[in-house]
Amino acid sequence: MRILVKNGTIATESEVFQGDILIENEKIKEIGVNLSSEDAKIIDAFGQYVLPGAVDVHTHMDLQAGKYRAVDDFYDGTVAAACGGTTTIVDHMAFGPKGCSLWHQVEEYHRLADGKAVIDYGFHGVIQHVNDSILREMKEIADKDGITSFKIYMTYDFMLKDDEIYRVLKQAKEDGIVIAVHCENDGVINYLRNEYRENGCTEVKYHPLSRPARCEAEAVNRMLHIAAMAGDAPLYIVHLSSKEGLMEIMRAKAEHQKNFAVETCTQYLTLTDEVYEDIREGLKATMSPPLRKKEDNDALWQALHDDVIDTVATDHCPFNFGKEKQAGAKDFTCCPNGAPGVEERVCVMFSEGVEKGRITLTQMVKYLCTNPSRMYGLYPQKGTLLPGSDADIVLLDPKKEWVLTHADMHSAVDYTCYEGMPVKGRITLVMQRGKVIVKDNKFLGAKGDGKYLKRNRSVLAK
Repeated sequence: MRILVKNGTIATESEVFQGDILIENEKIKEIGVNLSSEDAKIIDAFGQYVLPGAVDVHTHMDLQAGKYRAVDDFYDGTVAAACGGTTTIVDHMAFGPKGCSLWHQVEEYHRLADGKAVIDYGFHGVIQHVNDSILREMKEIADKDGITSFKIYMTYDFMLKDDEIYRVLKQAKEDGIVIAVHCENDGVINYLRNEYRENGCTEVKYHPLSRPARCEAEAVNRMLHIAAMAGDAPLYIVHLSSKEGLMEIMRAKAEHQKNFAVETCTQYLTLTDEVYEDIREGLKATMSPPLRKKEDNDALWQALHDDVIDTVATDHCPFNFGKEKQAGAKDFTCCPNGAPGVEERVCVMFSEGVEKGRITLTQMVKYLCTNPSRMYGLYPQKGTLLPGSDADIVLLDPKKEWVLTHADMHSAVDYTCYEGMPVKGRITLVMQRGKVIVKDNKFLGAKGDGKYLKRNRSVLAK
């Protein structure tokens, strides 16, 4: 069956124009003005923006984090994503058993996701130790399973040391693989956390103080230098949260360092560390890096305006406030790190970004759709509206005003960090490969309809 989306305002990463989209066999067949097809089902998009399905390249579905497991599995989490206008995710794997091969977690994540996801999905591999076998497996997995990116950490139990990071980056450069990195200075963070605990300073308000912005900035700086020494290896900095970290990015760009990209997240643009003064809201927002200050919000928005940052993701990693998060009620260091956000991203970015004049609509499409797709080998199948692209399409009514509340959300988690936020602009319809899966905030898709995506090499690796 053909579908014709008519009379909408089409927004891509480069232009906004009135037009129609003809869909056939799950793909966009034609884009133009006054298109017609006698046998097509008509979807009237008059008065609405027609956007590419959003691509979130930083989620943590069904994540095992120490003693706690994220409450969204690949069904609940992708239903929430779909209802929020995200039609593709690339999920970050959890650490596996000590000493395991890279294939171990690849197989585990296929078991967790295959047959459950309702939208299309891929995985980032995870590297938790380094030896010759691990380095060989990177290319094997990229070639055989289309996992063309791997994540490393500069903190946490399975962090890599600088020499290990260098080895990984050198191999990644040779194999055309992107390395995504969580940048924080582990030594200083652990010193501060221990110092606060020893002094009885265990309230959640000490969480941001134990992970200061300079810990991020130092690690970003170190990571950029190591990547440069490894021949400008393909590098992707995840969840940039601070003005200090941003300054290190700007330095590297000014020096024309190649093959790196930078991500921030919705929460680092819109929320601040003032929430940690309230234990209830503070526990909800306990994440790493922590929320920062308004001046950090402003600096990150300006960087998006100036095209310094490349993508906006979510780091969606939900734990229930009423259960898992209570582990940190008396000691913030015991609280599982993470918060929901995969459903809120598109509408919050439109309302707080486009409607308030901080970024343009084309920039929003670029940061939420096209650039994530380019960075991780999905373009032009995903993240854009072009003939031949998958017919992943979102209709957004820019005139609808509403208040964001947990009652409207679809995640299995029991809260949203954006409770009570007034929002202008609401998603009315979401299509995945030409099939309507969300209409007026009701999920209409089916469990297991999401396809696993074997990804190509990133633009960073070419």
